[in-house]
Amino acid sequence: MTTDNIPYTEEPMNGVSAELAGDAELAGGWGELMRPRYLVSTITLCLGVALFAFNEFFISTALPTAVEELGGAALLSWAFTLYLVFAIIGGLVAANLKQRFGARNTLLAAATVFIVGTVLATFATDMTQVLAGRLLQGAGEGIVAALCYALIPELFPSRLVPKVFGAEAIVWAMAAFSGPLVAGGLTEHFSWRAAFFVSIPAAAIFIILVLAIVPRGVSCSRQASSIPFARLIAAGAGILMISLSGIAGGTLPMTALLIGAAVVLTTVVYRDRRSPNPVLPRAAFSVREALGTGLWVILLMPLAQAAGSVFLVYSLQHLWQLGPTAAGALSAVMAISWSLTAIGVASLRSLALRNRVMLAGPVLLAIGLAAVLMAIATGSLWLVLPGQVMIGAGFGVSWGTLSQLMMDVSTDDERDRTSAMLPTLQSAGYAIGAAVFGLVANVTGFGGAASTDTMRHAMLVVFAAGFLVAAIAVFFGMRTARLAAKAS
Repeated sequence: MTTDNIPYTEEPMNGVSAELAGDAELAGGWGELMRPRYLVSTITLCLGVALFAFNEFFISTALPTAVEELGGAALLSWAFTLYLVFAIIGGLVAANLKQRFGARNTLLAAATVFIVGTVLATFATDMTQVLAGRLLQGAGEGIVAALCYALIPELFPSRLVPKVFGAEAIVWAMAAFSGPLVAGGLTEHFSWRAAFFVSIPAAAIFIILVLAIVPRGVSCSRQASSIPFARLIAAGAGILMISLSGIAGGTLPMTALLIGAAVVLTTVVYRDRRSPNPVLPRAAFSVREALGTGLWVILLMPLAQAAGSVFLVYSLQHLWQLGPTAAGALSAVMAISWSLTAIGVASLRSLALRNRVMLAGPVLLAIGLAAVLMAIATGSLWLVLPGQVMIGAGFGVSWGTLSQLMMDVSTDDERDRTSAMLPTLQSAGYAIGAAVFGLVANVTGFGGAASTDTMRHAMLVVFAAGFLVAAIAVFFGMRTARLAAKAS
């Protein structure tokens, strides 16, 4: 396929279209993604997301076995911390790299970095080499994931954007189910190195597809700005402090690290807003513009859900004595619900209707967390299932539409930065949530030696805190809709 046939957007994405005010939109059908014009683009972007999703589950499943063989158990948490920190830094710098070198060159370089990191980790002879590989994997995947979002409005018309997000939701569900299964089978019957290695051919195919569909050249004609290394280093340090708080081993050091991280990241956002060379969109986290409040929702929803992603399986096993398989299956219900709901919402033909449905997302998340909270308080296990369904549905009804809205309300100059922020903020939300709820659990007596009553009390406080965060997301979601309607 030549670059002359690249399916760039056929509809303007500038500002907030009249459709946000309630006009109907004739959405493209799912079959249109499978047509020759869009098929390769769909596969490429989904594969870029799959690299991120499957690699996360492959590594988390196989890494404990690698530690047993290589030693260095004390470094196990660093394998996840370094990956997360550099994935977020990669996401923050992705838009600048796209502007300087073009999407094609940036994706090829990032995928190559990911492959080098995977090879290094696969053939490592000690844990320090695994850590170096994980660092490179994170940097490469952070850029790839961010640019796969940034390319959506360039490779597809706006009527197909919801379908693309729906397809990516399917990829995440497949990763959540088959990722641990495949990695576990490879690790058990072959080696943990086989589970690491399987990402390499997928990345090689991704490179071939990028060569086929992404044109040469930079994304705009104006001169690219310099890379703000100081702010990126400071942002990385803040995320690192958040990650380290989870393994600090004590309430006081955990609290100090989280407070320090909050100060550092707030300062980074403050300085970035006043810089002529910003990393974030100008309106990022502003409460006066739809883009700013929408990005708050993007951050707060995964932050709230982190209460379940960190502690739900543990709670099911220790409060209800479920086995690993049953507990894992209940945890995976959220991913299934997310995917099925996202597919349903993406099939709605009216953008105005999707924007109205989007408002239910944070509400469903809050209700779902409240249901899990009630299950823990009353011992009613059956409440966990509808709670997980509602949590997943909350993300499914809002995530794709909200992401598209964030692209719509961005200016042409800032759309790349906004798109790249979406997966980056999602990762940051989970990281912050895991750290904050870890601190909350520590303060309330959570631990391996804790009694059942103490553990139940700790989980009640954790999920109550998650519910409060979700309630704040409800407020920002409603404000986002009002500001977007006003701007239209």
